[in-house]
Amino acid sequence: MDIKIRQENNSDHQKVFDLTKQAFALLEISNHDEQYLVERLRKSSTFIPELSLVAESDGGIVGHIMLTKIKIANEKQSFDSLVLAPVSVLPEFQNKGIGGKLIEKAHLKAKELGYKSVVLVGHENYYPKFGYELTSKYRIKLSFDAPEKNCMVVELVRDGLKGVSGVTEFPKEFY
Repeated sequence: MDIKIRQENNSDHQKVFDLTKQAFALLEISNHDEQYLVERLRKSSTFIPELSLVAESDGGIVGHIMLTKIKIANEKQSFDSLVLAPVSVLPEFQNKGIGGKLIEKAHLKAKELGYKSVVLVGHENYYPKFGYELTSKYRIKLSFDAPEKNCMVVELVRDGLKGVSGVTEFPKEFY
């Protein structure tokens, strides 16, 4: 299967909405609101167009990923970071490596843009394959309740989290 990853454009929005809805439709851990989260984030000040990517196969969009800006703050400092949310693949294309390709491409692009880390809440067995570790290892806490095993972060560059600790500041669009 030939997969092409490119930046999302305005004409992709409805297709991404539909595929995100389908991707999360049967997941028990989902609130089934992810497609609306994507729409809200696109309109926010945290949106980075270069980090909203689609995966195409045979001319159709089969996957999408979005990284948006967040802060990690403590009583003394604030650090720029990103959040991966969501990554979506059409059900019939899942388990074929498309999500992984989207993650890897998004990480590369984020690194090119100067970002040093990405935070996420996700499956504890999937994301470590891409270098994600528990946020608690870095004394980073999420600003909302989530099981510790699902709260993860990855350094995009060596020592990208050196000296970083605190609580994530997610944009209001997540709530």
